[in-house]
Amino acid sequence: QVQWVESGGGLVQAGGSLRLSCAARPARGSRFKISAMGWFRQAPGKQRELVASISTGDSTNYADSVKGRYTISRDNAENMVYLQMNSLKPEDTAIYYCAPLPPGENYYWGQGTQVTVSS
Repeated sequence: QVQWVESGGGLVQAGGSLRLSCAARPARGSRFKISAMGWFRQAPGKQRELVASISTGDSTNYADSVKGRYTISRDNAENMVYLQMNSLKPEDTAIYYCAPLPPGENYYWGQGTQVTVSS
């Protein structure tokens, strides 16, 4: 099984940018398989939502709320997935997670990375 570890969050003013990173940590002895990946976020009191996805062929999709501001990318050689976030808004404040798609019922979400956008 592969655990994905997020980093790059922080506190930023509205209009600013952040780049999130997601690194694969395969369990010892496990075989790493490239899959479609997604960035999710969960704001306080709200359900986790998918904001960006990238297929194994690098096709991308975005939630309407982030379209034109966020860019998802991947580096398969380094087993990394990225989320470039520009023109950030206070409503983007959330804990951000990456996960394979679909994540599955028993997927372990980990701690994610906190993004806080001040107005």
